[in-house]
Amino acid sequence: MTKQNINVALIGNPNVGKTSVFNQLTGLNQQVGNYPGITVEKKMGFCKLPQNIKANILDLPGTYSLNASSMDESVVIELLLNKNDKLFPDVAIVVTDVENLKRNLLLYTQIKDLEIPTILVINMADRMASKGITLDIPYLEEQLKTKIALVSSRKGSGIEELKDLIVSYKTIPHEPCLNASVIDSVYFENLQKAFPNQLLYKLWLVITQDVNFLNLERNEIRSTFTKPHSELKRLQQKETIKRYQFINDVLKEGLKVDASMAKDFRTRLDNILTHKIWGYFIFLAILFIIFQSIFSWSTIPMDFIDSSFASLSSWAAQELPSGILTDLLSQGIIPGIGGILIFIPQIAFLFLFISILEESGYMSRVVFLMDKIMRRFGLSGKSVVPLISGTACAIPAIMATRNIENWKERLITILVTPFTTCSARLPVYAIIIGLIIPQHYIFGFLNLQGLTLMLLYLIGFGTAIFSAYILNKILKLDSKTYFVVEMPSYKLPLFKNVGINVVEKTKAFVVGAGKIILAISVILWFLASYGSGKDFNDAETIVKERTIEKPLNKVEFENAVASQKLENSYIGIMGKAIEPAISPLGYDWKIGIAIISSFAAREVFVGTLATIYSVGNSDNEATIKSKMQEEVNPVTGQKIFNFASGISLLLFYAFAMQCASTLAITKKETNSWKWPAMQLVLMSGLAYFVALIAFQILK
Repeated sequence: MTKQNINVALIGNPNVGKTSVFNQLTGLNQQVGNYPGITVEKKMGFCKLPQNIKANILDLPGTYSLNASSMDESVVIELLLNKNDKLFPDVAIVVTDVENLKRNLLLYTQIKDLEIPTILVINMADRMASKGITLDIPYLEEQLKTKIALVSSRKGSGIEELKDLIVSYKTIPHEPCLNASVIDSVYFENLQKAFPNQLLYKLWLVITQDVNFLNLERNEIRSTFTKPHSELKRLQQKETIKRYQFINDVLKEGLKVDASMAKDFRTRLDNILTHKIWGYFIFLAILFIIFQSIFSWSTIPMDFIDSSFASLSSWAAQELPSGILTDLLSQGIIPGIGGILIFIPQIAFLFLFISILEESGYMSRVVFLMDKIMRRFGLSGKSVVPLISGTACAIPAIMATRNIENWKERLITILVTPFTTCSARLPVYAIIIGLIIPQHYIFGFLNLQGLTLMLLYLIGFGTAIFSAYILNKILKLDSKTYFVVEMPSYKLPLFKNVGINVVEKTKAFVVGAGKIILAISVILWFLASYGSGKDFNDAETIVKERTIEKPLNKVEFENAVASQKLENSYIGIMGKAIEPAISPLGYDWKIGIAIISSFAAREVFVGTLATIYSVGNSDNEATIKSKMQEEVNPVTGQKIFNFASGISLLLFYAFAMQCASTLAITKKETNSWKWPAMQLVLMSGLAYFVALIAFQILK
């Protein structure tokens, strides 16, 4: 980040279209990471401005005010207070929604009082006509002491004007909208006298907010000007009232609404989508369509990727010079990477549907709808956000619990979120379902494989809810919680946002999983290709002696030798050691190795089997699916992946804590190894027990 770049902080309430504005400014030129020392996600983007100037755009977590009630909101306050922070904004952009301008302006007036150059963006301008709204922009700019950009992030209008305002941010007035001393004149006058070189409102935030502030001695301020908690709350309420009085006075003249022009479609639609009976049926129908589509639409691209990697592996084995590196490439790296890339279509479709639900405004209705159920299990609708976002990945989902103010509710949500079926489980589900569930349609349109996938997702979500109920009874933590959710306006999804989200999330999944799989594939190939002892070194002699009465042809002999070596390789010895523990579940030693290696990341399961089955395999053109389909237990003669073992595997991965990263993030969020240890033991124990029962019943 160069000093010549302008630092821009994008701030706003949730659901005002802040992310849409961010995407319009930055496009795909974005980076996602965590703030130093904490796990709240930050989004950085880079934007080219007029006059050949560049801007670093920081998309801050959504917040309703600078009176923080969650970790996300604290992040916003800490950044705005610390001028020494390298991300401290040269200019703040507060994004508002034209339909909720009154509420959104509370945050704007607070940020303006910190005397940071602040641009006001009024978004969703394309909805003004249908809502009968007119704005007096010059009057609003004068009263709010700023420059206003009227923007429609959907249509892309107003973005160029916003860029011009960012370039000329030094011309924006610094004066605050409200003099903080009107809250309590005597108290604030004494505060200003004690710290004459500091902004009055900044001092007030240091006193009232539990945030880190580098420039001031917080303890010194608080020890001198401390007040009882109830008194501080009273003054905060008084501040809020004063601000809304100011906002009401401004909007009386600056905003006009002609109710006769408005078309209230939203209320009628809300009555249907949040109905106490039909709302749940509609939600289940939407889930049903999503999972049907994931299997139906992705079949062709998945088959293409699978066959392409099989052909690439065969080409490498035949065309490259024979040797260790060629074996590593054709039997280790290519099959391993192919084992994860095959699932890009399904993962992309999953992210596509989730993004559409969020963009349309429907996801907030789901949160509201599910709150009625969640309360019975010791949670609230706010817990639905992490649980639903857990369908992408449990790690950001657990981070998202920082929006939950109540510790008990937050802790329970953290502990049960890993039960939600994440995208890392999808490769395992997809390949096993493809092996054991026929591509059959019920009534001509119900895909049996899609129904199975939907059932697995419902099992995961149901287990999370039931576990929350048990934990709510067991954990003796006093708590009170209040549920407030904002219903954003319905809107057609902005396909630029959806596209960026799908590309970024899929890329993050593939790159993150690809690194792990590449490393594990190399290790597994080595362990499967080498061994010690007579059974490995004299494999050819042993096979010849074993088949002396019934000689094999060349291909059969090569496969028999490869199988002998694999079983007595280093990985074979390890697998055989754990086989007694997993054979009651219907698994052989190869599946056992895949389960252990997939603890690094669940999706490694398929890549591991692809690597193991490729080592020494003479049929390099066989696809991953066909190799798994043809695998036979040498003792029983039955296929390894049959209905009983397949269902057992599906249920094992539905419940097991097979993710080291999730355990690490749970430890960081709870600041204790107690809770991740409990997750690991209980989830793994439940997975083993359920898989055992399923196999023993179905075999």
